[in-house]
Amino acid sequence: MKKAIAFWGILMKDMKTYYLKPPNISWGIIFPVSWTLMFFLRSSIEVDIRGILPGVMALSILFGTTSMLAVTITFERRSRSFERLLLAPISLKLLMLAKTSGAIFFGLVNAFIPVLFASFFISLQGIQWLPLFFAVLLIAVTSTFLGLFIAVAVNEVFEAQTFSNFFRFPMMFLCGLFIPVQALPLFLQPVSFVLPLTYGVDILKNAINGDGFMSFGISLPILLGFGLVLFFLSTRNIQKKWIY
Repeated sequence: MKKAIAFWGILMKDMKTYYLKPPNISWGIIFPVSWTLMFFLRSSIEVDIRGILPGVMALSILFGTTSMLAVTITFERRSRSFERLLLAPISLKLLMLAKTSGAIFFGLVNAFIPVLFASFFISLQGIQWLPLFFAVLLIAVTSTFLGLFIAVAVNEVFEAQTFSNFFRFPMMFLCGLFIPVQALPLFLQPVSFVLPLTYGVDILKNAINGDGFMSFGISLPILLGFGLVLFFLSTRNIQKKWIY
């Protein structure tokens, strides 16, 4: 019971303290919304909204979660408040799950902003909502743990945002968000398969349009594996670099 109270207290504190920080607003909210409106607003060229919806959703999650962790972890490390949290009578893994749960929730909310906009322009009938929700959740988890891995490696928020872009922008073009993986040059396709977002986007494509190229049974365990590995590496780095 005490662990549950500690978990909830850490989560609520992060949500109240960090959700409206400028880096979160710019990269986590404005950027995904701007991308969504850029794709969905009518133009002289007819836009296949349903076709690009999986990519825009994944992009919103990726930027929202990684931006959240860049702010939360680096601010607390610089102010040394994270060191006070380490004195709490809970395990490091539970502490880091509490610190990352807010970002996962942030990513879930961001994911459905494009869905809301899309509903004004197209019919959403035929979408498989349960696989879609699992895909959104797993993308949020893996993206959050990627953000944690990056945040642990730097000292300042601007460093975390810059380092995050080193991963985020290549993922926009290599993970099948807008360009199918099969259409990429052959020498780039292997790179796509070592990026977790590729598998999350494929589940979204199957759920929304039925045009993914892998089955749910393949993508799901691979995404889970990426999440576990990133979380393990991040907690190990915290133990080695932050706990003396």
